Amino acid sequence: MGRAHHMHYLAWFELGRTELLRAAGVAYSEIEQEGVMLPVSNVEIEYRSPVGYDGTVDVYTRVSRVRSRTVTFSYLAARAETGEALATGSTQLVCTNPEGRPRRIPPHLLAVLESLLDADFDWPDS
Repeated sequence: MGRAHHMHYLAWFELGRTELLRAAGVAYSEIEQEGVMLPVSNVEIEYRSPVGYDGTVDVYTRVSRVRSRTVTFSYLAARAETGEALATGSTQLVCTNPEGRPRRIPPHLLAVLESLLDADFDWPDS
């Protein structure tokens, strides 16, 4: 699979993560205004099947691990028409200050992330 496909999955995963947090009442812009940055520190993607140029993809996202300074999100990209798994993946984000130094996740954000931990919002069985 080419580099362009890798970028699609990373962009889709980022959208899934952003939408999950927004649905939980957390906007990246607001936490960044508080001096909390969440850069991605690790990415894993397992490809199962090609998307195809005209394919429609559903992306499922959940919080799979929360620590004092890191949070891990898991993803499933599935063919919208059939539910066939196209790729699975995860991203680990590390909490930093604006200068890039690691810091603890603030209590209010930690509480939201822990409330999402392994909550299977519309997560398919596949």
